[in-house]
Amino acid sequence: MSIRRRLGNALLAAIAGAIPFGLVVLFRRGVTDVALDVYLLYLAFVLLLAFVQATREAAPPDPHAAFTRELSRRPRPRERLTELTRQEREVALSMDAAYDLHVRLRPTLRLIAAHRLAARRNVDLEKQPERARELLGDDVWEVVRPERPPPEDRFARGIPRETLHAIVDRLESV
Repeated sequence: MSIRRRLGNALLAAIAGAIPFGLVVLFRRGVTDVALDVYLLYLAFVLLLAFVQATREAAPPDPHAAFTRELSRRPRPRERLTELTRQEREVALSMDAAYDLHVRLRPTLRLIAAHRLAARRNVDLEKQPERARELLGDDVWEVVRPERPPPEDRFARGIPRETLHAIVDRLESV
């Protein structure tokens, strides 16, 4: 929009605001000072708006500026981590079937137990099974022990939620 047109619009807005001001001055003699203050504030707003719009058109924002790019960037939807989704599925399956506990979740629990024992207690799960069993406790050891055979009934009930919580709590405390 050209400057001439913008000034014409500002003049029309000033005239439109002058009509109520004139009516108030004519019919309400005691509030002339307040009406003048209101009208002057209105004119200041109209002029400020015209200047802001003219400035925005004269100098558009640099599309390559980092701040402008960040403002215009739409937030990406948060993607679930593939590994987290896989672990959640393994836990759910392990609670349903004993075979899934043995094949899916047990290797992860063994890895965690071996790492915790090695890093915090200087105990090797494979080479020091007695010490590992002592530190882990019987319930955790039953799941992570090296020679644990696969379940006879593959479709038997998996690990109960409470037992799994207890195992995770125990692994965290090692």
